[in-house]
Amino acid sequence: MNSVHTSVTEDSPSDTSHSDNERLSPAWSSADTPTQAAASPPKTRWRRYLSAVKWFLADQWFLLALGCLVLIASQVQVPASHQSKKEIVVTYLCVAVIFIITGCTLPTQVLLQNYKKWKIHLFVQVQSFLMTSAIVFGIVSICATNRDFMDPGLLVGMILMGCVPTTISSNVVMTGQADGNQALTVVESTLGNFLGPFVTPLLIMMYVSGGAWYTDILPATGSFGELYRRVFKQLGLSIFLPLFVGQIIQNIFPRVTKKVFNEWKLSKLGSFSLLVIIWQTFDQAFSAGAFEEVKGDNMIFIVFISITFYAIWTIVCILTSLPWLDKKDTIAVAYCVPAKTPAMGVPLSVVMFKGLSPLTQSKIQIPLIIFQGFQIAAGSLLTIVFRRWVQTNEDLEVGRKDGSQEREEH
Repeated sequence: MNSVHTSVTEDSPSDTSHSDNERLSPAWSSADTPTQAAASPPKTRWRRYLSAVKWFLADQWFLLALGCLVLIASQVQVPASHQSKKEIVVTYLCVAVIFIITGCTLPTQVLLQNYKKWKIHLFVQVQSFLMTSAIVFGIVSICATNRDFMDPGLLVGMILMGCVPTTISSNVVMTGQADGNQALTVVESTLGNFLGPFVTPLLIMMYVSGGAWYTDILPATGSFGELYRRVFKQLGLSIFLPLFVGQIIQNIFPRVTKKVFNEWKLSKLGSFSLLVIIWQTFDQAFSAGAFEEVKGDNMIFIVFISITFYAIWTIVCILTSLPWLDKKDTIAVAYCVPAKTPAMGVPLSVVMFKGLSPLTQSKIQIPLIIFQGFQIAAGSLLTIVFRRWVQTNEDLEVGRKDGSQEREEH
């Protein structure tokens, strides 16, 4: 079957330590007032601009590398005969690397404390499954009023995209890079993917059972036994087991672990593993010809609606988090709620509706694949904003402590 297959967890923790110089762009230094900038000689201004460009390239190397890999995947793909082997290697090896690093760098006590935050769990999962899917279904219903506007496969694919759980690896990476609560992200992402095989099919069937014209392309629902077996096997072998092993290593060799991952920067392997995971998703999409049979205006609409969905979901979850969560927890929520995983969505589209043609399967998978590319790009850029937000709060706390100490001395 010529469909796109991905791993259950397509995304990883990268290096989460950032110095103050890395956090703030030289071009944005508070030392340069508008008057000084106007009086600066041209060479000085050009050096500042060049310094800002260098800072951006160093800070956003992941996003630039991702763009290059997507471009390569669009031109050269792994032969079809080796696609399954590539999927197995990436699914288990790269994701395992990510979560071994997570286990080695997250304190056990912090991880356990975040598992106890049941109110946040309920808050995140309700938004991740119900809020996102309801908004998508509303847009699909509006689009379906004109049968000539959108391909039915794309409309079904949008519903699928809204119902799948959050992604795992990229959430963990981006939260760490943004100085958010990475332990909370690990908990929410794994919990969402544990619930996904049960909740997602029920939501999809609820939305497509209304008899809308675009659902005529769907055959009878298939068995979910194979989906459950595959999902929980991958969760166990590529996430929970490596995470457990990493925790053991951290507690037995704390000094060595800290030196290897913090001083030697071995945690960067997580980011490289994530790049491989994302590359293989697009490689399989282009190999299956998912983008070739869709009208240009439909593709443009999917791109813009994906941007709209991500923006709305991010704004909603941040605004609803700020009144009762701190900044680090809010950042974790902002990465978990809007993100969607093609790792579960793509195989689910095959398992739920057996008998679809390869072309129809590819069309159903397109919205999810395009959304994944945008969520990675937007999430990478948001790390700049979130880091500055957290750093501002930390600077204020330091200032308050220094002020109180001075008053006590006097």
